[in-house]
Amino acid sequence: MIESTNPQADTQQKKEWPTVFNTANEWLETQSVDTRIEWALENLPRDHVLSSSFGIQSAVMLHLMTRHLPDIPVLLFDTGYLFPETYRFVDEMKERLNLNLQVFSADMTPAWQEARFGELWEQGEDGLKKYNRINKVEPMLRAMTKVAAGTWYSGLRRSQSESRSERKLLEFQTGRVKFHPIVDWSNRDVHLYLKEHDLPYHPLWEQGYVSVGDTHTTRKFVEGMREEDTRFNGVTRECGLHLDES
Repeated sequence: MIESTNPQADTQQKKEWPTVFNTANEWLETQSVDTRIEWALENLPRDHVLSSSFGIQSAVMLHLMTRHLPDIPVLLFDTGYLFPETYRFVDEMKERLNLNLQVFSADMTPAWQEARFGELWEQGEDGLKKYNRINKVEPMLRAMTKVAAGTWYSGLRRSQSESRSERKLLEFQTGRVKFHPIVDWSNRDVHLYLKEHDLPYHPLWEQGYVSVGDTHTTRKFVEGMREEDTRFNGVTRECGLHLDES
């Protein structure tokens, strides 16, 4: 058991976590998703929080986590550039699952950002990094502090991109424990779970989108593409939320 409930406390214990994580990960790989979540809620530092993009397959994690911990804070990082369908999907899932939704945004409005910096997403990799830092990473760090997150749950999956192919169930990021209960799931696993529990895909799934983020950096999937090519003009798959910058 990882005893600390304070993600910033006990430096010595943190030094020992890699060994503990390796042992835990070996065991967790053999367990069902429900057992994984039950173990995490029992053994990992509090408070427990879930982040969600409310993307194509997000209903899986929203349903899984609220089934085990109904009042878990669900963090959404709103850039102001999400698709209208995404905002409506957020409303639908919030009502259906009675989500404890908490929305965080950049300190600077989208209009002010464009006036000051121009369209950052059109300014190459450096522009994208700056855009993501302002609109996703900084709001995420602020949110984690506000809700006193000890363990952060995310629906990352290895099959989503090359950059995620080596992700573990249990990791350490930005000063706290990070847990990916469905990291080894395939698209088929996701589909079967959604079907079993009568859960919806994001509305844009029916229009040919396999991953959904901001309107200006999301493309429909066409033959010959990888899933990761549909985001950020193919420059990167990661927006920075799931990269350790601690």
